[in-house]
Amino acid sequence: MSGKNGDRQFVDTNVLVYAHDTSAGEKHARAKALVAELWQSGNGCLSVQVLQEFYVTVTQKVRKPLPPETASRIIGYLSHWRVHTPDAGDVLEAIRIHRRYAISFWDAMIIRSAEALDCRVIWSEDLNPGQYYGEVKVVNPFS
Repeated sequence: MSGKNGDRQFVDTNVLVYAHDTSAGEKHARAKALVAELWQSGNGCLSVQVLQEFYVTVTQKVRKPLPPETASRIIGYLSHWRVHTPDAGDVLEAIRIHRRYAISFWDAMIIRSAEALDCRVIWSEDLNPGQYYGEVKVVNPFS
């Protein structure tokens, strides 16, 4: 991984799903380009939570589900990115974020993982675009 810490960017589940969901049209093209750029730069970051959500979504919830073997192979590739594995302290910190910003606990875990990896950006369609959570800014790649 080559990127400087200030360039690290966290990718939320929805962006990864669009990158691999060929039925997603323009969102597929944009997400695929973003993920490719993060591969090239070495700045892509994820969490175990994102990988879990990605697997369930692409194999069960999209219009054209991927076979489990294909989803597993993608997760294997993505494991070469920086991947945060939260511990109990991270859960407690996510509870603090959840309460401070009045957001879902699962979104707070995403923010906590981005913070733990020193990311300055979270690419997400689900969180509030343009919002700062501490040092981390949410950016919607589709707007």
